[in-house]
Amino acid sequence: MQRIKIAQIGTSQYSHGSEVWNTLRQQDDIYELVGFALPENEREKFPNRMVDFKGYREMTVEEILNDPEITAVAVETEEIYQAKYALAVLNAGKHLHLEKPGSCSLSDFENIVNTAKEKNLTLSLGYMYRFNPVISDAIERVKKGELGNIISVEAQMNCKHNIQLREWLGTFPGGIMYFLGCHLIDLIYSIQGEPEEIIPYNRSTGIDDVHTVDFGMVLYKYKNGVSFAKVCDNEVGGFERRQLVIIGEKGTIEIKPLEYYTPRGMFTDFTISKGKSDTGNPCGKGKIAHHRYDAMLRNFAELIGGKGNPFSYDYELNLFKLLLKSCEKGR
Repeated sequence: MQRIKIAQIGTSQYSHGSEVWNTLRQQDDIYELVGFALPENEREKFPNRMVDFKGYREMTVEEILNDPEITAVAVETEEIYQAKYALAVLNAGKHLHLEKPGSCSLSDFENIVNTAKEKNLTLSLGYMYRFNPVISDAIERVKKGELGNIISVEAQMNCKHNIQLREWLGTFPGGIMYFLGCHLIDLIYSIQGEPEEIIPYNRSTGIDDVHTVDFGMVLYKYKNGVSFAKVCDNEVGGFERRQLVIIGEKGTIEIKPLEYYTPRGMFTDFTISKGKSDTGNPCGKGKIAHHRYDAMLRNFAELIGGKGNPFSYDYELNLFKLLLKSCEKGR
């Protein structure tokens, strides 16, 4: 298989630019990293990120866009610039991997999706939990009907971040719900589809005199129950309590923590309970090791190669609309 020539535009302080770049470097069996560009004064803004690019060719954005041998680009700029460079990549006829959520406005994201669709180009979003093996197995079990009718999905993704990051959340609609909650909304939407009603409860904790939206919760009303996504950027021990619980009439799958680091790598723990009554004895329990970004970027290559994409253009657009509705202020 001929390697895909790929470049990266941008990096950032708080998102996944460095991790995506370093994963592409490791995947030299499928990608040939041609170079990188650092627009929007990123070299000056993020000097701590520059070591990642050492030894590789620095290019201008225009050089990347005009190079006919580069067929794919990862756009990892700050969120406020994502749409600008995503559209430039697509208009240059190149396949796109784009940091989630992909834009700060619906009109810009609609342009991204429509351009990718019109040019028949791959659009891959940086929702890495889609490719967590435990989560993807759980969703497959749901689709096969193993849990029966789904009653509720409970999803949490919490952190304890510094004042600087919490103040930075004011850049976005919905703050922490936009920044991290998008991952949870993606999972709930993938499992249950469009909700009947959306009830957001997004707030500021006000701690440390920071008044951005650093606490978010949204409820989704479905036929058989209510699901929720909850994110807090001011929660001690929050990372360890990140979880996804899928509750069905025939069983429950609890994934907790969603991920944690050990000297042996990253792991996800899960518990599966089935049966007509609560015996207190789960039928399945364990942990699985995985790489956070490897499967996501290998999937990008497979999509470029012609594999069908379960996350269609329409799926991505409808997910983004649901995200924006979830980012509204609470009632």
